[in-house]
Amino acid sequence: MSIIEEKKWIRKAAAGDADAFEKLVLKYQGQVYNLCLRMTGNTEDAADLSQESFLKAWRNLESFQGDSAFSTWLYRLASNTCLDFLRSIKRKPQLSLVATDKNGEEQLLDLPDTAPSPEEHILAAEEQDLLEKAMAALDTEQRQILTLRVVNDLRYNEIAEILSLKEGTVKSRLARARDQLRKNLEKLGNQGAQSASYKQKGGHDNALR
Repeated sequence: MSIIEEKKWIRKAAAGDADAFEKLVLKYQGQVYNLCLRMTGNTEDAADLSQESFLKAWRNLESFQGDSAFSTWLYRLASNTCLDFLRSIKRKPQLSLVATDKNGEEQLLDLPDTAPSPEEHILAAEEQDLLEKAMAALDTEQRQILTLRVVNDLRYNEIAEILSLKEGTVKSRLARARDQLRKNLEKLGNQGAQSASYKQKGGHDNALR
């Protein structure tokens, strides 16, 4: 879907065309679900919250003025929906490092080695577990901003729009979040965490850069 086509579907959806809105849902459902999954760490919660986010988008589409990209507006809505959920249950969920393929199937992220030894499998599982615990130990705002930067691969100005912050504030908060993640990893006894490398998004190096 091109930008011109997207704008056309947005106009139609804002006028009450459900079929037009469905096209927007189909385009962004994967990204929104992944954002919710990284924020909550639970597949059922992520599914519920992504549906809730799209429902809110449908109800409030007339408020979208086009000053920012539609994806930015949608990510802001989904991110705030997740934050409200996490605050309401007052818990810090585990981050699930899973990816969704083109068929919508979930799979665990693997290390780049194509033929790992049994010892390397054990090490990978241990490091993944430590990273999940370190991310879960962050407060919700820190986990939110790292998710937007690392998982959704958004630029600083896009994150600033989503969180209604200045770009400089985004950079400083990201720096603090990464520093806290390092401390969490060290506290959990992961001595080699900072030297471990994942090619996939969500790996130690990506999260700490």
